[in-house]
This record gives sequence, structure tokens and C-alpha cells, in this order.
Amino acid sequence: MTRDASVVDERRSSAGGTPRGLDVAAFGAVGLSAATTVLIGLLGPSAMVPGLPGPSWQPPYSLDAHPGAHLVIAMGAVAIVLGGLGLAAALRSRWGPDPRWLLAAGCAVAGLLAFLPPSGSADHLNYAAYGRLVTLGQDPYAITPATLPGDPVTGAVEEWAGVTSVYGPVATAVQALASLVGGDSVRLTVFAMAVVNAAAFIGTALLLHRFARGDADLQRRAALLWAANPLMIYHLAAGMHVDTLAIACMVAALTVRGAASGLLLGVGIGVKLNAGLVALGPAWELRRSPGRLAVVAGTATATVVAIYAVAGPHVLDQVSAASRKVSLATPWQLVKVGLQSLFGPGAYSAWIQIGSLLLMACLAWLLLRARGALGALRAPGAPGALSAGTAPAVAAAMVVAWLFAAPYALPWYDGLAFALLAMASWPALEAFMVARVVVLSLGYLPAREALRPDDLLWTKTLLREAVVPWTLLALTVALAWWAARAGRRARRRPASAVPRP
Repeated sequence: MTRDASVVDERRSSAGGTPRGLDVAAFGAVGLSAATTVLIGLLGPSAMVPGLPGPSWQPPYSLDAHPGAHLVIAMGAVAIVLGGLGLAAALRSRWGPDPRWLLAAGCAVAGLLAFLPPSGSADHLNYAAYGRLVTLGQDPYAITPATLPGDPVTGAVEEWAGVTSVYGPVATAVQALASLVGGDSVRLTVFAMAVVNAAAFIGTALLLHRFARGDADLQRRAALLWAANPLMIYHLAAGMHVDTLAIACMVAALTVRGAASGLLLGVGIGVKLNAGLVALGPAWELRRSPGRLAVVAGTATATVVAIYAVAGPHVLDQVSAASRKVSLATPWQLVKVGLQSLFGPGAYSAWIQIGSLLLMACLAWLLLRARGALGALRAPGAPGALSAGTAPAVAAAMVVAWLFAAPYALPWYDGLAFALLAMASWPALEAFMVARVVVLSLGYLPAREALRPDDLLWTKTLLREAVVPWTLLALTVALAWWAARAGRRARRRPASAVPRP
């Protein structure tokens, strides 16, 4: 697929020149945020960094300084706030360094973080446990880590020990391979997964850089939105979530054509099911080319069916259960509380599911009108021709709509949107995503609930359960209002201004 050259930021910068003070401050904040994230991992086990049982000579490594909870939680907040402010300012800057330097710096940090213990969540302990279950001949989609509490790996799980895997078979296969490498050592198992995660993060960065080749400004934005993005470094490079692997597959799928694109889409869905929203981009772009659409859709479908069939009958059990959950930090938590107060404890699930689907459809439609993708697809052109950049733009609109509408969302889910926006070149929407991930991230400090000091309980009861949901609700309303206005302006443009295939 080709990038969209029709939507260009009016503040596009040129390489070189003399940076202003605000430019230096913006890029300095980005660097300081990433450095703070590195330092959190380097200090070792804390309220932000789960301990990793295993021989100390094995990677990943740390100083084992055991910093206090107040210190590392404050460091996490600094990394998030500085990262958000610096990123927002850097994206608007009229000056920028050579994109190759940004790319190299981001990739270097991601590579370094693979050798430090993961921070920001304890999900990697679950990954290690699910892989361990596979190597022990158990089904992680039917058996929970709590079933084997005496095992050195499954017994190390801190959260969700009584929950079966919600991840796709490809993610489980990677976890099982890491378990084969790590054996009884949680430390070595996590390191093996960290190497794969770093490779996926760096691979995505290189793909995005190549995708924007020939335009240094777009390459700079791509690097800021992914490789040098301090928020993505915090959540995906340091946090080591399986989302990184799914994103790598989806970005790769949008850079190739035909059966290869379909295969990569299918593998990405095999990592995490909700990544399948990206497939709507190529499907929409190829809608007027039935033959090419059939190849991509057929290959993707066959790949997904084969992957999930091999995983057994329980592979979607936890996915089905998770689809009915509502996370504390989303606006739907407010709706859930209201419905429960009116109709009782179990009265909210169906209403929220229906409401979220309707909201997602509404936001997606508004975003596509704002982008002009609808008009571009209606524009005349040769049969089977591709609209420039339609696939990444449509995929970005769908994913952003899902993120803002989903009842259950965590900050690292936003990584998929940032990667797609790096391909779609959509500056106005980038600002909404930066604000969203900063707000949501602050609601999930610290990484380890059990180690939160009593005097910081307000970060959960006030920040996560009240301030963040109301703030995200306001941000969702603002997004819809902006998209509606932008859509009306797009409809008033002369026909010559509509992007042509």
C-alpha cells in the first residue's frame, strides 16, 4: 500500500536550521522521558518492576537497588507526562533532527531495554506461565497458572493467575518457544520474549521509515510516532506486551501486496484478535478490485482459521469472557455504575456492548468523513486502481474508533493506532491519541497493585476510577465534535481537492 501524500501538516519542517528554545525543550523532554523509563528498569525490582526468579547471572540485568515505591511511581509519572508533552511539542515543531538519528536512537533504547527487566506491568509473568503450560503438555486456554502453584514459572504469576490465556495462538507459540529456552528460569524465559519483542519493535520502526522514504518530514513524524515515541517506549519496549508483535505483523501487511499481505494479516490476528480491525483498511482499499480483494481476504481468512484451529476448542473461551468486561479507567465504567445502581449487578453487560459498538461505528464514520477517505473512494478512477494511502487511513480510523469506544482498554493497546498514524500522516488525530494515552497511562500507576503505598491509594480510587474516565469521556466528545466539523469542511471542498486514485 502507498502512503497518503495528500494530507500534509501545514507545520512541516525542514531538516537542519537553527532550533528554537521550544524545539530543544520538546526533543529534550522526549529524551529525558525515555531515559527515565530506562532508569526504572535499571534500578531493578520495585513497585514498577516485578522481580524475576532465576540465577542472577542470566539476563535481563539490573542494579537490584530496590528503590522505594514512592520514588519509582513518581518516576513513572514523570516519564509519562514529560513524554506526552515532549511528543506533542515535537510533532508540532517546525524544526527537527535528521530522522535517521531519531530512528537510531529509538531502536538503540528498545535494544537496551531488552536487557533490563520489564516495567510498567506484570503481564510478562503471565506470558511466561502460559508458555510454560504448553511445554508441560497443558492447554493454556483451558488450564490456568494457578493450577500449578508449585511450579517455578507458573507460581511466579502475580496477577491473573486464575485466568486462562486471552492471547492468540501465535503469541502462545512465541511464549512456548521462550519457555523452551528458559526452562525453570522465569528470568531467562522473560529475556527470550524480550528479544522477540525488541526485534518486533525495531522491525516496525524500520518498516515505517522505509514506508515514508523520499520524504524526510514524514520519516521524522514516523520516527516520533513510533521508534522515538517515549510513550511507546514506556509501554511496548519496556512493558514488553504482545501487542508489539501484532503491530509488527500489521504494519508489514500494509507494506506488501497480494497473498503476502493476507498472510501477514492472518498472523497478526493470530497474535491478538482485535488486531483484525486493520484488515478493514486493505479490504476497503481493494473493494473495487474484486480479484485482488479475494486473494488478500482469502489468504488472511485461511491463515486465521488454520492458526486458531490448531490451538484447540478453548482458544476463544477467555476472549469471549473478556469482551464482557469493563475496565475501571474507561468512560463505560461510569455507565456500568449507573446501570447497576438502577437495575442491579448484572444488568449492564448487554447494554454496554451494544452501546460501545454503536459508538465505534459512529466515530469511525465521522473520522472517515473527516479524513476524506469516503470521498476519495467515490472519486472516479480506473477499475482496480488503489486510492493513495486509503488502507492505512481507514485502518487508523477503525482502530482509533475502537480504542475510544471499547469498554475494556489499557494504555498499551494504543500502540496499534500510533503505528498506523505513522503511515497515514494524520496530524490532527495524533494529538487526540497523545492526550488519550497520557491520561490512561497515569491511571495505571503503579505496575504492581499490591505494592502501592497506602497513602497513594487515591491513584486508584480517585485517579483511575473517577478522573481518568471523566477525562476520557470529555476527550471522546471532543474527538467526535472535531471529526464532525472536519467532515463538513471536507464535503465543502471542490471536487479538484478530493484525493484521486
